[in-house]
Amino acid sequence: MTVCNRFARVPPSIALSALLFMAPLSAEPTNVRWSALSPSVPALEDPFKAMPAEQLDSLRRILRIETATDTPRPKVLEEAASLRQKLAGEGLDVDELFAKRLEIMKQRQWAAEKVSTDVLNKAIRLSGYVVPLTFNDEKAVEFLLVPTMGACIHTPSPPANQVVHVDYPEGILVKDFRTAVRIEGTLNDAYSVQTVRYFDGQTQVAVSYQMLPDRVAPYQTIESYRSLLERKKPAPKESEARLDE
Repeated sequence: MTVCNRFARVPPSIALSALLFMAPLSAEPTNVRWSALSPSVPALEDPFKAMPAEQLDSLRRILRIETATDTPRPKVLEEAASLRQKLAGEGLDVDELFAKRLEIMKQRQWAAEKVSTDVLNKAIRLSGYVVPLTFNDEKAVEFLLVPTMGACIHTPSPPANQVVHVDYPEGILVKDFRTAVRIEGTLNDAYSVQTVRYFDGQTQVAVSYQMLPDRVAPYQTIESYRSLLERKKPAPKESEARLDE
C-alpha cells in the first residue's frame, strides 16, 4: 500500500520559507539610558528642607550628643537638654523629627534600590564603565557596569539601581578605570552586595541588577574626548564623564 505524502509536492523554496517564518526571531536589543533603570518614586515629605540653618545645627548637635558611643559629660548633656527646650519653644518636636529622619533614610534607601519593571526581562543595550571584580588571566570575567567614570573607586558608589553586576566568562581586557563597554542581553532583578578591591583598600557596593550578556563590545568614549581636545574644546573632567546613551 502506498502512503500519500501531501507535502511531497511542495517546492523546496516554499518549504524553506515556511520554516524560516516559523522559527523564533531574537529581539533586537533596545538602547537604554541609565535613567530608565531608576524608576520614578513618590516625592518625599521632608520637613528639614525649609528649616532654618540654626535649627538644623541644633538638631545635629543634639543627635551627636545623644548617639555618642561614649557617655557624654554632664555639661554636654545639659547642652543637649537646653537645645531641646529651645527648639520646643519654637514649636519643634525633636523626637518626632528624629523619627521622621529615620523614615526618610529608609525611603531614600528603598528608592535607591528599587528596580524598574520597564527594563526587566527584556533585551537591552546599555553603555557604561567597567569596575572589575574577578579576573581570569588578564581578562575581567565578572565586573560591575556603572554610569560614571571612576565610580566605586575614586568617587562614592552610585545608587544600587544604577549598577549592573555582569558575569561574562569570555572576559574583556580592562586597561584602567576609563575602560568603557556596551553590553547587550537580558536585565534581571538580582540584589547583591559586591566587594570592589583596589590598590589601597576595598569597598562594598550594593547592586540591584544582574546580566549574563550575549555580547560585550568596547565603547569608544576616550577617543571622543581626545578628538574634543584636538579641536581645542575643553574635554569633560574624568569625574564628570558619564555614559548615558
